[in-house]
Amino acid sequence: MLVLSSPSGAGKTTLSRRLLETDTGISLSVSVTTRPARKGEVEGKDYFFTSSSMFEEMAKSHAFLEHATVFGNRYGTPKEPVQMELAKGRDVLFDIDWQGTQQLRQPGDDLVSIFVLPPSHDELERRLRARAQDEEAVVAARMARAGNEMSHWAEYDYVVINDDLDTALGKIKTILAAERMRRGRQSGIPGFVGKLIG
Repeated sequence: MLVLSSPSGAGKTTLSRRLLETDTGISLSVSVTTRPARKGEVEGKDYFFTSSSMFEEMAKSHAFLEHATVFGNRYGTPKEPVQMELAKGRDVLFDIDWQGTQQLRQPGDDLVSIFVLPPSHDELERRLRARAQDEEAVVAARMARAGNEMSHWAEYDYVVINDDLDTALGKIKTILAAERMRRGRQSGIPGFVGKLIG
């Protein structure tokens, strides 16, 4: 399980999309949310959009690996699709915040976490305004919350500063490649070594 987290506007969603386009060995965990769809978002691809009552039912029936409330909307990671992908031997990418990451991090789970930082406070605000997806009050709320979100950086395995999209993506790919090469994740190595030794 590979987690990307960041404050809104730092680029984790763009980096996630680029990683998925260039790496066939990883699948996206699509979250369930109670927030309305933004222009261009596709049901089942970007999010599963649902009502507050349906979300609550899913939470009560333990259908989520993690869930949290962010900016008044609820977000959750459905358990079953993730377990199915992991069972196939695929990596799963999570585009979630620090609250969700804390819930995902359980003893024995195979989790790698990366926190994406913006190059500066001013650039973060510029990116949020450039998206033109949110009203001014929402942009202000996101900026006010950014400091708290970034204060959780030390809880992550890796930190990547997104001052250039291609460079940041390259660093994430390097982390993923190195983590895939860890001895414990290479299930075929013991048998291979056994044959080499004879």
